[in-house]
Amino acid sequence: MNATLEMDVKASIVTCLSCGGANRVKRDRVLEGLNPVCGRCREPLSVDAAPVTVTDETFAAEVLGHPRPVLVDLWAAWCAPCRMIAPALEEIAGEMMGRVRIAKLNVDENPQAHAGLRVSGIPTLVMFQGGKEVDRVVGALPPPQLRAWIERFA
Repeated sequence: MNATLEMDVKASIVTCLSCGGANRVKRDRVLEGLNPVCGRCREPLSVDAAPVTVTDETFAAEVLGHPRPVLVDLWAAWCAPCRMIAPALEEIAGEMMGRVRIAKLNVDENPQAHAGLRVSGIPTLVMFQGGKEVDRVVGALPPPQLRAWIERFA
């Protein structure tokens, strides 16, 4: 019984954007490289079990063109608060896979996207829906507040 319970905790129900069908997707399988498809219509499911890295070149496609809400974490390796929230974002990405995408943008390596978002301090978390910015938080939030903020959009 415990094995079944543990297996269910590591799976998420992902709604197909094409037909609305509910699909059980295992996080471990996605992390292994599995690209899940809808059991009803066989269309690919939009699922990320871990944060994705975006760059100046991929920002438009990976964030603005993504069908689900996308949280962009603007960070830098030298930023202590950025490193503090990284584990929480990793955990939330797995918990909310198929509902929200977590994207990480290194501001030191991607000056165009960073400047385009008019970011003056890091960490900055910017939420996008339908290719448009809908909210932003500057600074590190404690994990419970971070999760609650993200769940408002998922």
